[in-house]
Amino acid sequence: MVRPAVSIRNVGKTWDVKGRPPLRAIDDLSFDVAPGEFVVLLGPSGCGKSSLLYMIAGLETVSNGVIEDDGLAIAGPSPERGLIFQEASLFPWLTILDNVAFGLAIRAELPERRREKAREILRRVGLGDVLDKKPDELSGGMRQRAAFARALVMQPRVLMMDEPFAALDVQTRAKLQDFLLQIWQDSRASVLLVTHSIDEAISLADRVIVFTARPGRVKEIVPIDLPRPRPTRSPRYHEYRDYFTELLAAEVDKAFAEQSGL
Repeated sequence: MVRPAVSIRNVGKTWDVKGRPPLRAIDDLSFDVAPGEFVVLLGPSGCGKSSLLYMIAGLETVSNGVIEDDGLAIAGPSPERGLIFQEASLFPWLTILDNVAFGLAIRAELPERRREKAREILRRVGLGDVLDKKPDELSGGMRQRAAFARALVMQPRVLMMDEPFAALDVQTRAKLQDFLLQIWQDSRASVLLVTHSIDEAISLADRVIVFTARPGRVKEIVPIDLPRPRPTRSPRYHEYRDYFTELLAAEVDKAFAEQSGL
């Protein structure tokens, strides 16, 4: 039996908010991510999707339950688990090449070897001609590709992304989704991607984990049985879209009512 890349068992997360009662973000969450699997987390705002990524990344602790990476409980950050945020979060004072090479210093690699690896991965993501540019000299889509490169150069076994395309225009978003699928197929890392977009979930995922409104629980796990690339006009694609819309409707209403104080 193949060991899961990530195993989430009865996980809960409670945030302490100054001057207010504790906030239960996630409750009794359990599922596995297989090696090389592309999993999308889909749910309403505030249901704990991003909190779960931070706990898998080792940036936050669980309140109860356990998260395992390749059979070992996660106790902190690791280069084996990469996290890409909605904003590219590049160091503005460094060149794109130095931004991508920066993480390799953790592994104590020699400076020239770090830069060699960074140049190679930047060529792979189509940024080989902007190595000496600063982040503010690039478009949003190019900055996000640089963020992908910075994560990929570490060769993580698990790659997490928190709405990485949300701030991009429709055309750039579509191109980067195709690009992401290509680099995922090349790297064979396990991927967990957070999104609010039903279309994005259907287009990218092997499985979609649908969350309830806060506190986030697994409402349903839906395998996507469509060949890639996935034609958006196919009847089966529209069946998935209608199904996810129905699954999420009540949860979105609950989240909106809570956030509006109703």
